[in-house]
Amino acid sequence: MKLFVGLGNPGGQYAFNRHNVGFMAIDAIAATHDFPAWRKRFSALVAEGRPGKEQVLLLKPQTFMNESGRAVGEAVRFYKLDLGDVVVFHDELDLAPGKVRVKTGGGVAGHNGLKSLTAHLGNDYVRVRIGIGHPGSKDLVTGYVLRDFAKPEHEWLEPLLGAIAENAPYLAEGANDKFQSRVAHAMQSEPDEAEKPAPRKKAEPRKKAEPRAKESEAEAKSEAPQGTLASKLRRWLGS
Repeated sequence: MKLFVGLGNPGGQYAFNRHNVGFMAIDAIAATHDFPAWRKRFSALVAEGRPGKEQVLLLKPQTFMNESGRAVGEAVRFYKLDLGDVVVFHDELDLAPGKVRVKTGGGVAGHNGLKSLTAHLGNDYVRVRIGIGHPGSKDLVTGYVLRDFAKPEHEWLEPLLGAIAENAPYLAEGANDKFQSRVAHAMQSEPDEAEKPAPRKKAEPRKKAEPRAKESEAEAKSEAPQGTLASKLRRWLGS
């Protein structure tokens, strides 16, 4: 079994903070893969399910960020998990907004949630680093991470959370590199106007092509199941 941990602060006043993007990622995974309702356990909220073939326990500590390790440590000891089975989703100042990197071990870079986890568990757990960008000065960091995502940031945040959730089964299988590459591919921006090929000259409309056009429209809808997830994410982000 894998333990997916989202880092954040409990309480509605923190729900949409940049520091809570780890909670948001876990919520997106729960919604996308139909996990059951959250329940209280290990000084946290937990939900157990299968985003793919592997069993996963989702966990959101309710101990505030700087005590996250206490809740996670309880779950790790109860299930006798190896640290390689613990996957932690957290905000990362040193990554550009919308970027995601996965690594095992490493420094904590002043992140209070990671400091607590390392103190309680050791250092060799898996980190899913979710880029939120840096405010530019160390003095501005606390205010920056404890403020809500700005409206323009929702344009990249919502698809990013959707991509993380959609590809979570790879993390559950231990295919961390594949998860990272699939999320990066999903977040690739449209080419610049100068790089786009010139538009083709429109052909004369033909009546017999109409049924195929309708079929294509139906296929497009069937291949884009994110509508429900998108609406949930908008509610989470207060938009």
